[in-house]
Amino acid sequence: MAMLITAIVRPEKVYPVLGALSEAGYYGMSRWDVVGRGKEKGITVGEVRYEEMPKSMIYIVTDDEDKNEIIDIILENAQSGESGNAGDGRIFVSPITEAYTISSSSKD
Repeated sequence: MAMLITAIVRPEKVYPVLGALSEAGYYGMSRWDVVGRGKEKGITVGEVRYEEMPKSMIYIVTDDEDKNEIIDIILENAQSGESGNAGDGRIFVSPITEAYTISSSSKD
């Protein structure tokens, strides 16, 4: 079964993650910049409250047998500091029930 891995990471961690994925032979992905917040509900710096933090979202579609390796690569390269910090991001995994190639109008 095909799986969708959605990783939300700190912007400065995008290229280390993508580089490590490429080195492991995983090239296909989509990426865009997003803003959001998690459990930390934003941060306060001095007098300023930041409700949403910049993040990058990476979508990777893969076969189920490659899922765990891809997740391990993302975890290893997206974590900040020695043991991680709040705001490092999240990874979500979802099954893909259908996919189509637009250029050939074929169902994958």
